[in-house]
Amino acid sequence: MTFLEFLALSAAGCTAGAINAIAGGGTLLTFPVLLMCGTPPVLANATSTVGLVIGTAGSIVGFRGHLKAIRSKLVQFVPICLVGAAIGSWLLTRTSDDQFSKLIPFLVLFATVLFFLQGFLRKSATTGRSQALWFSLALQLPVAIYGAFFGAGIGILMLASFGFMGMTNIHEMNALKNVLGSLINIIAAVWFIVVGMVNWPQALALTAGALIGYYFGAHYSQRISPQRVRHVITAIGFIISAVMFWKQFG
Repeated sequence: MTFLEFLALSAAGCTAGAINAIAGGGTLLTFPVLLMCGTPPVLANATSTVGLVIGTAGSIVGFRGHLKAIRSKLVQFVPICLVGAAIGSWLLTRTSDDQFSKLIPFLVLFATVLFFLQGFLRKSATTGRSQALWFSLALQLPVAIYGAFFGAGIGILMLASFGFMGMTNIHEMNALKNVLGSLINIIAAVWFIVVGMVNWPQALALTAGALIGYYFGAHYSQRISPQRVRHVITAIGFIISAVMFWKQFG
């Protein structure tokens, strides 16, 4: 890894950390930067997950006061997340770079659309009154699989599913989302490390930047409009999707 690549990855990690602290969606930046550094797609996805996992797990701290209220829901959801994360991680290790390259444009576009619809889905989730717990639990399995396989956009999928089971307290919903999302990322990161799918110099460069980004993002998040951040990320996501579609199928 050259010094220029180190700077680029650290900057991407820092920006992704700040974005995740404010609005979520940092993977939409770290993953393409890794690709531009010449990292194979599957390795880039695993490296991005490991590089950001410390900051992702740290997001639980901000909602620790709500953990008691969601204890019973954690008992219901954690086993499903464990199974889904294991399946998603395993699927990625069994996917070739060529296969994953063809999926990338669709995955990035899907994540970008989810991110674009974040405000609407969050509102729907916080106003839903249905008690369909079974639906939310069933939806959590494919969400966990997708989260371990690629990851971007799982937070808003979770918030939407929690609304279906009648949750209305957005702070408790975010606490549950952060715990489950962190668990999925940790399981995936451990799996990728065990099977040797991580470029450690790149992952450490991402982590160094992400820690700084998460700190400043959490510190200054009240001074930055999340709506503006979402607009910028959405624009970047659609541009990246268009470029990747052109590279793969143009």
